[in-house]
Amino acid sequence: MFSIIVISALMGAIVGLLAGLLGIGGGLIVVPVLLMLLPAFGIVAPEHAMLVAIATSLGSIVITATSSIRAHHKWGNIPWPLASRIMLGSAIGAWCVGYLAHLVDGVVLQRIFAVAVTLIALRMLGSRSVVGKRSLPGNPTIVGVSGVLGGLASLLGIGGGALFVPVLNYFSVDMKRAIGCAAASGVAIALFGTLGYVIAGWQQYQLSDGFLGFIYLPAMLGIILTSIFTAPVGARLTQQLPVMKIKRFFGVFLMLVALRMFFA
Repeated sequence: MFSIIVISALMGAIVGLLAGLLGIGGGLIVVPVLLMLLPAFGIVAPEHAMLVAIATSLGSIVITATSSIRAHHKWGNIPWPLASRIMLGSAIGAWCVGYLAHLVDGVVLQRIFAVAVTLIALRMLGSRSVVGKRSLPGNPTIVGVSGVLGGLASLLGIGGGALFVPVLNYFSVDMKRAIGCAAASGVAIALFGTLGYVIAGWQQYQLSDGFLGFIYLPAMLGIILTSIFTAPVGARLTQQLPVMKIKRFFGVFLMLVALRMFFA
């Protein structure tokens, strides 16, 4: 157990930095690492490793994204009227998927997700403008789209950045505010997605063994211990780095996301 906590703490330092800088929850790092570690240490059976890795990742994002959102609010990066609508849709989508995820084979969805992310990344890397030229859709559309994106994020155990940032940027939301909204969506996705995974896994694992539903608490604790300190650092970097460079960096990041999904 101690080894898991130490490894998770090292992951948490990176996760927090990415959460602050890009508005993501770090699941793209946490999930594949836990997917290898949990069966290797005999903590869970291989058939449950993905569910536990995703649930644990989302549980840690609750704290990481909260730390990130406080920093982004301080820097004025969160337009709350828009962020509140995004959080509403994200919460609904994340809870539904979290509760039903153990019934779904996510392989096909991962492949579709990888293709979509590749297209988004290529568009961002080829873009020459800081923001898109399309206006934001109406409130029902924003909530509906957020629900779909929040559900996908919950299924994959990630925060909102990989999905929400490029979509909001496309709809004329500047990069810094898009990242701030993504951080806000990450809280909703993590909180309600985690609730779904806890309820779904309540009868599968025992609290005495270190589990809360499908969440493995020692790993989540390790991630939180360091991520809460590095998330504000990442948020501060969004104020110092040029917006177009952030956009290019994010495009490269999404390409890496897509590759991981293709070969997962």
